[in-house]
Amino acid sequence: MALFPLTSNFEGDFVLQLLPVDTENTMDEVAAAAAVHSVGRRVRDRPGHILRVRLHGTTELLPRTLKVADAGFRPTETLDIVWQAPGTA
Repeated sequence: MALFPLTSNFEGDFVLQLLPVDTENTMDEVAAAAAVHSVGRRVRDRPGHILRVRLHGTTELLPRTLKVADAGFRPTETLDIVWQAPGTA
């Protein structure tokens, strides 16, 4: 368990946020931590949607249970936090 800095690029937000997370956090926990800084501030909530994480500039969503420690991120790596509609894979 260690504090690890990432950068959050939250879908619909115009501000990149420095996001301190724990190396044991899953991608779902990373997405939830990023939402605290954006949803209800500059981004409206989308009830029923799931937040997903991907590396900035890619289209492949990371597994929701993947831990930060196992992802191979570099400090301050930028992650896109995106909304996934219900019922989509």
